[in-house]
Amino acid sequence: MHGGNEEQMTWSVRKRLAEERGSAEYSWLHARFTFSFAEYFDPDHIRFHSLNVMNNDVIEPGGGFKTHPHKDAEIFTYVMSGQLEHKDSMGNGAIIQAGDLQYMSAGSGVLHSEFNPSQETKTELYQIWLKPKESGGEPRYAEKKLSEAANANALTLLFAGQEKGDATVIRQDAEISFGKLDAGRSLEVPANELPHSWVQLIDGELELLGETLKRADGLAISNHPESFTVNARQSSSFLLFRLR
Repeated sequence: MHGGNEEQMTWSVRKRLAEERGSAEYSWLHARFTFSFAEYFDPDHIRFHSLNVMNNDVIEPGGGFKTHPHKDAEIFTYVMSGQLEHKDSMGNGAIIQAGDLQYMSAGSGVLHSEFNPSQETKTELYQIWLKPKESGGEPRYAEKKLSEAANANALTLLFAGQEKGDATVIRQDAEISFGKLDAGRSLEVPANELPHSWVQLIDGELELLGETLKRADGLAISNHPESFTVNARQSSSFLLFRLR
């Protein structure tokens, strides 16, 4: 834990170790929960500001989530390996490939299903939810081909609460970026008007703000007023959330 002096806004970091996450095991699904979810409840890890779901799922061949409803949720799905077949009541149907990311704003209500279309290969993914700043609205859908959009040894802004470069606009005062670093490289995360950050390490090993993150670890950074540096001990990929 780190803090500022009395003349500055107090800031802190808190690591969420991968092995300390909650879990659920089914015949077709192996889930790990960073925050309280479904039957898993941890009063110390309910949410981090508007970020309230960070589930790391492994779906067995042919398994998946049958058609079900959502409303008032900003839903992001990052496929780490394998494929994910998506269908929804907006008429969208797609197979999301490994390394790509799907966005769905449930708005006033949407039905969708998510399946592993392979009969041989498991699918691993992150399912991430942000709470929108307002309820309702027409559902939205978008995909990000990170194999094409994400730059090496850089942060690539993917989503933002307002128009900003090539970012897709979402219903929350937040920014989501994807980071890729080769071993031994570093990048600077610039100061931002959004005071809180969450770093979720997809793969590799990172050092930042005096902490070391390994695969699937997360780091909550609260009220940090300045830029900070991320160093890669190994070739790494991660998601960065800037939050109000």
